[in-house]
Amino acid sequence: MPKKQVLKNKKKELGSLEELKKIYDFMVSNKLEFIEYCDGKKQIKLVRKSSQNISAHTIPVFSQIPATATQIQNIPQTSAKSENIAPGETIKSPMSGIFYRAPSPSSPPYVREGDEVKEGQVICIVEAMKVFNEIKAEFNFKVKKVLIENGKPISVNQDIFLIERI
Repeated sequence: MPKKQVLKNKKKELGSLEELKKIYDFMVSNKLEFIEYCDGKKQIKLVRKSSQNISAHTIPVFSQIPATATQIQNIPQTSAKSENIAPGETIKSPMSGIFYRAPSPSSPPYVREGDEVKEGQVICIVEAMKVFNEIKAEFNFKVKKVLIENGKPISVNQDIFLIERI
């Protein structure tokens, strides 16, 4: 007799699994993020992870207060032309956003003045619309001067680094 009881329990478990699969299929076919089902003594809650592709970025956490729109307008744009710096090649920002020299406030900067940078090396981060974009070197160079302060807003094609190709 114990064998029959085991078989009956397996059938009940199998039935529950089949019910669960039906509920899951319903959830997927209707593109639901979660579903809760209650039937007397049974209660089932299914939650699906989002299937969106999320790009992984190092997210620096800075303790300074974000600049307001009026503060941004009053900030002078710093570039090699406005400062009396020896002419040279510059690395320009590919997008507007907030410039960060390091992955976090307690980390050292990606590059410093005098550093030699290799192609593909991360040189800074630009935060645009809550996404932290790593900016990488497209060729080998030596950093002569950092032209933007950490945590300051930058615009597209604004000079970030004064460099010398190596």
